[in-house]
Amino acid sequence: MAFEKGITLYTAGTPNGWKANMIVEELKVPYKLHAISLSDNEQKQEWFERINPNGRIPAIVDHDEGDLPVFESGAIMIHLAEKDPQGTFLPKDTRKKAEVISWLMFQMGGIGPMQGQANHFVRYAPEQIEYGIKRYTNETKRLYGCIEKHLASGKDWLAADQYTIADMANYAWIAWHDWAGVQIDDMPHIQKWMKRIEERPAIQKAVDIPDKSFVKQYQNDPKKKQEMIDGAKKFMGSQK
Repeated sequence: MAFEKGITLYTAGTPNGWKANMIVEELKVPYKLHAISLSDNEQKQEWFERINPNGRIPAIVDHDEGDLPVFESGAIMIHLAEKDPQGTFLPKDTRKKAEVISWLMFQMGGIGPMQGQANHFVRYAPEQIEYGIKRYTNETKRLYGCIEKHLASGKDWLAADQYTIADMANYAWIAWHDWAGVQIDDMPHIQKWMKRIEERPAIQKAVDIPDKSFVKQYQNDPKKKQEMIDGAKKFMGSQK
């Protein structure tokens, strides 16, 4: 059996945190949850930096591999998916696996960094810098467009003609599009793809780990959304 002792999962309710949560829930990996308090900078404490020297979530400790620490969300997804003998979310076939890894890296090298910067300039910056906002929201939207075009070619999933870690990873970020100031009203194929993912019980559970989904909390409540924006700015030190 691939997962006997299980893992300890160090996570928080962020897009990258969601990525780890998703593969853990989809594979039904036994785990002990350690919710990291970002507001207290727990991820920068010495004990955690022994697990991830970069002081970022998520991370895991794999107790079936001699308490092996694994950090970076994509690395966690690959590590756990490869341990599944069925290759359910990362095919064993070389060609299909390459397709999945390509779209996973697309998120890690493209959507993640660009949308992360959009988040900063749209929500956290101490002043509204139009160049930064346009630069990163436009590039994030362009990257979304690559996925929209790909799905429009007759595909239900991003790679290997099946639901994989590539879908999980990209969804985990695109679900936060509004927080980054990017809209997807003109992307019907992405919307349908997201709905297919959101119907999965494991995903419904994963986005509420360790707390109720941040996105769900403000989605239909403008007042709550503004409170969260103000709180985020205060946390980032950009608002007295």
